[in-house]
Amino acid sequence: MNERYTFSGHESFYCKSLWLKKGYDFVKSDKNFNAEDAVVYLGVGKNMVSAIRYWLRAFGMLEEGNPTEIADFLFDNKNGKDPYIEDLGTLWLLHYYLVKTEVASIYKLFFSDFHKEKNNEFTREQLQHFLKRKNAETGYNNLYNENTIKRDIGVLLQNYVMPKRDRPNEDFAALLLNLSLIRQSEDDNKTLYFNMNGKNELVPEIFLYAVIDDKKEEMIVPFDRLMDLALIFCLSKSELVDTVLLFVEKYPQQLRYTDDGGIKQLFFLKDFNKNEVLKNYYKKR
Repeated sequence: MNERYTFSGHESFYCKSLWLKKGYDFVKSDKNFNAEDAVVYLGVGKNMVSAIRYWLRAFGMLEEGNPTEIADFLFDNKNGKDPYIEDLGTLWLLHYYLVKTEVASIYKLFFSDFHKEKNNEFTREQLQHFLKRKNAETGYNNLYNENTIKRDIGVLLQNYVMPKRDRPNEDFAALLLNLSLIRQSEDDNKTLYFNMNGKNELVPEIFLYAVIDDKKEEMIVPFDRLMDLALIFCLSKSELVDTVLLFVEKYPQQLRYTDDGGIKQLFFLKDFNKNEVLKNYYKKR
């Protein structure tokens, strides 16, 4: 059997803007999500308590009940670089972690595999059929539940698609909305797009962080591998090249980009610590 996907767990709640920080502080205070007073401490209902824990795990901020290194880096009350998520780069970083962790399988499947297959235009129904097919390929057919998948799709879109202006203010509280990665057609309510042209500007350092994180110990990254990452950030091929050239220019001692006879590659000339990239970025804020 192939990889087993996981769906649901969010209690049908998208991730709200302050939930990650609120949940992080809760865990750092040695509180227990299963305790009766969790609803009082967090100031939300029981289902939302479960949702906050779920999103902490899905964004890679919580592992085995403990805050992760990246969670401490961002949210620590004393030394956290962006505890209240005020920087656009932090949103891009969190988006990358949501896709990377695969706690919520739909995000990797959607931004990577589905995006590559469908190009930029799609409908909910097409996404649902795609997820059903991908699940069937794993051999775990009995785990597919149509209503569960529909809820996952709905929550994903709430996380990323800006609501119509006549909706309640509550609908504008999703953490990742300002990335503008997905947009809905103005002509109908069915067609959606990966917002390649209208998304918010990607912070180059965050993409470099993702490249270093993804390449592991490899010192040469082929262009196809970079394009796979670019899909996650809704970068076109030309935007990808521009972004790579930006950080190659910034780090000439560590990086070189070549295009020899159409073979494009990014070379790491020496070890490059991804955490140093983040520290340099947040230092200039």
